[in-house]
Amino acid sequence: MVQALPPISSLSRSVLTFLDDNLRSADALEQASGLVSELQTRCADLDQSLLDLNRRLELNLFAYASYSDRIGGLFGDVNSKLYDLCSSTRISGSQSDGRGSEGVERSEQILGEELPSLAKEVARVETVRMYAETALKLDTLVGDIEDAVSSTINKNLRKYASTRDSESLQDMRLLAIKALKLAEDVLASITKTRPQWARLISAVDHRVDRALAILRPQAIADHRGLLTSLGWPPTLSTLSFSDSDATKQAAVRNPLFTMEGDLKHQYCENFIALCSLQELQRQRKSRQLEGHNREVALHQPLWAIEELVNPISIASQRHFSKWVDKPEFIFALVYKITRDYVDSMDELLQPLVDEAMLSGYSCREEWISAMISSLSTYLAKEIFPICISQLDEVNDSSIRSQGSISWLHLIDLMIAFDKRVQSLVAQTGILTSLQEDGNLQKISSLSVFCDRPDWLDLWAEIELNDIFDKLNPEMENERNWSTKIQGVLSGVEDYKSPAISSAFLRRLSSVVDRSRSLPTISLRSRFIQLTGVPIVRKFMDGLLLRCQEAEGLTALTDDDALIKVTKSINAAHYFESILKEWCEDVYFLEMGLNHQLESSSIEWSVEGDGNGIFDEEIGKLQEFRREWVEMLSTVVFRGFDARCRDYIKNKKQWQEKVEEGLIVSKTFVAALDYMQGKMSVLQVGLNGEDFVGVWRSLAAGVDRLIFNGIFMGNVKFHDGGVERLGSDLAVLYGVFGAWCLRPEGFFSKITEGLKLLKMGKKKVKDSSTIGERWLKENGIRHLSVDEAEKIVRNRVHTK
Repeated sequence: MVQALPPISSLSRSVLTFLDDNLRSADALEQASGLVSELQTRCADLDQSLLDLNRRLELNLFAYASYSDRIGGLFGDVNSKLYDLCSSTRISGSQSDGRGSEGVERSEQILGEELPSLAKEVARVETVRMYAETALKLDTLVGDIEDAVSSTINKNLRKYASTRDSESLQDMRLLAIKALKLAEDVLASITKTRPQWARLISAVDHRVDRALAILRPQAIADHRGLLTSLGWPPTLSTLSFSDSDATKQAAVRNPLFTMEGDLKHQYCENFIALCSLQELQRQRKSRQLEGHNREVALHQPLWAIEELVNPISIASQRHFSKWVDKPEFIFALVYKITRDYVDSMDELLQPLVDEAMLSGYSCREEWISAMISSLSTYLAKEIFPICISQLDEVNDSSIRSQGSISWLHLIDLMIAFDKRVQSLVAQTGILTSLQEDGNLQKISSLSVFCDRPDWLDLWAEIELNDIFDKLNPEMENERNWSTKIQGVLSGVEDYKSPAISSAFLRRLSSVVDRSRSLPTISLRSRFIQLTGVPIVRKFMDGLLLRCQEAEGLTALTDDDALIKVTKSINAAHYFESILKEWCEDVYFLEMGLNHQLESSSIEWSVEGDGNGIFDEEIGKLQEFRREWVEMLSTVVFRGFDARCRDYIKNKKQWQEKVEEGLIVSKTFVAALDYMQGKMSVLQVGLNGEDFVGVWRSLAAGVDRLIFNGIFMGNVKFHDGGVERLGSDLAVLYGVFGAWCLRPEGFFSKITEGLKLLKMGKKKVKDSSTIGERWLKENGIRHLSVDEAEKIVRNRVHTK
């Protein structure tokens, strides 16, 4: 007998929807037996789930009953003790009139011993009650989580899945995530308020971890299935590298923009669920790593964005393998993909991340970061090893040379690519936040050197060799040493530097510019130490070699040798001034501070209080200038000394009368003429600041020479001799007056010695009257008492 179908009016809306979804055509009736089997299976599963829920409910009720009985017993004990306490108090009060001291002692015993003990017992009971309630609550939440996870597993194992099944599966996943969040809130509260319940937290964490180990892979697998249904990844062979109408073309090809209806709803719900899971995982890690360095573990790449990038990366590598010898195509393709789909991250996916309350994430940033990460991984595995194999070629120098060229070309491409990528993020303000957070390596292909510092050392070596190959011909070109830099001033000072210093600074500046592309301060600091510092040292070595050659050939006696040394000093001073200006920049200050913190990572010694990366080189340049400025002063002084020897030895001239019309000594004038000629050469060739150092050093030497040779030389000074000496010194002051306003101040000893000689006989009655006080009263501040007494004793007054 065939059973009649029930009337349609008696069927519920859910049943009608189910029949419409599965029996739309006559052909679908052939699958009716399979549908019946599936319904029977579902019913069996639901019956089993109901039995499991009943069993769990029974266990929870039993546990709650046992906890209630235990707590009831504890409260009974408390009530009994409180009753005994009240009775004892009444008894002791009634007996206090008769027994005075005994009543007081009993009260003190109750207040001092029994009452605190009772309070502790009450607190213990309250703690047990709270522990029981919390454990029961957590057990219920974890049970809900496990049930939801079990249900999602059963639904995923079904052979036939309809849209309704997918919605039901997503609802179960959302319920599991909600229960997970509630459990995590409870655990976070316990961690802060009850840290002694560590075993309870550990037990719950263990069960939750097992649930998450199932839930996350399920959500990711469903997400991948949805992406496949959307047609992701798009076909890369249709990409055009032209920038015209790029946005319009990308919008047409972008499956994220074209999805609609139930598929779009499912994708958005799954995306939100995945983000919620990640936020939950972040909260759990934050709690578990409390008190430790949590930043590394907390900010992980966005899982949903990684699922978008991974299939594109796999598809791209099929093209990359054809372009191993043309890496510029690899960078062009990656940039094209990154740029074409970045707008959909802002417009479509970022609102979903915000809805999931996943804080601290930008879909635009995560998309760019994931694309660059996949590129860096491919470069590290495939491209760099090829270059290194060429560099390791022992027998063929041409292959090694080609390896160096390929390496530098690859670095140029990476730097150019990073600049283009940074322009993508600069307009949103993300770049500024990345720079502030020190996370530029997330959007830099050069982050490959973070994991391979040995490759950075290799790059620095190749870069340095290339720069030296270009600098050597420029150093050998004599015109670069004779031609001055035109129109280049540092502040208001013209250092008269030769063109060779500009050539070195250009190369050093290029190294600094390339270092700016590196994503971390430590990498920049190391690259400049390995590349920039050797350039400065090579420059100093070249300057020193030229000065030593000039000194070795003529002992700096001819003007050409002096000019050669002055040019080296000028170059050093100009180079030093530029390095100082650079080191005042924040970029170099950060590297200097980082170098102080990591000074053990490379051989380095910083002198003084500075922490700049070029401080040692600046100090060496200053020392070089001081040494050779002193050398120039010494050379001129030696020539002057040789020509003054007869003049100083002639002691009789200070006792003779001055001939009419002849006041200045000829030999002294000849020596001054020599000195003035040499100083004129130095003044023309040397920069102003270092020339001041030369003539001041020379003045100090001349002052010592004349003072020790004449004033302290046991010479008797008559009136005519004093007049002659005054005239000679006036000519000396005149020579140095061309370079300063008051030259007498730089010849302190001979000026004060002449002042003593010119004092009248009455003012200096006897040398025994000279003392510290007398010297100060007469303005003598640079001579000792013994020196002053000797000069006064050698004065012979003839009038």
